[in-house]
Amino acid sequence: MRRARAGAAARTHLEAALSTFDRLGAVPWSARAANELRASGIPVGPVVSDGRDPHALLTPQERRTARLAATGLTNKQIAAQLFLSPRTVAAHLRSVFRKLNVTSRGGLRDALTGPVP
Repeated sequence: MRRARAGAAARTHLEAALSTFDRLGAVPWSARAANELRASGIPVGPVVSDGRDPHALLTPQERRTARLAATGLTNKQIAAQLFLSPRTVAAHLRSVFRKLNVTSRGGLRDALTGPVP
């Protein structure tokens, strides 16, 4: 609905979805609903992850970028595969590093492939 320019109607459904997913503890779905709400212009606090899923707070584009970076590709190579600019790839990686609390691509690889506690 939001993407079809029905923002007000979408916000109502997204707010209801966010509260339901939060109540159920469905962290990935809560994060997705929160991201959509933010995109519709409603400020939403961060969704708290239970720490088990490192992908819970990443957007789909960040997730794809992070997976490619973890394989050792350069920003330029990632940009070519995802049809993005290298600067956009760098911005996604900065966000991923912050969200996953890592400081290097090696740390990123470990965060994405490490054992789940």
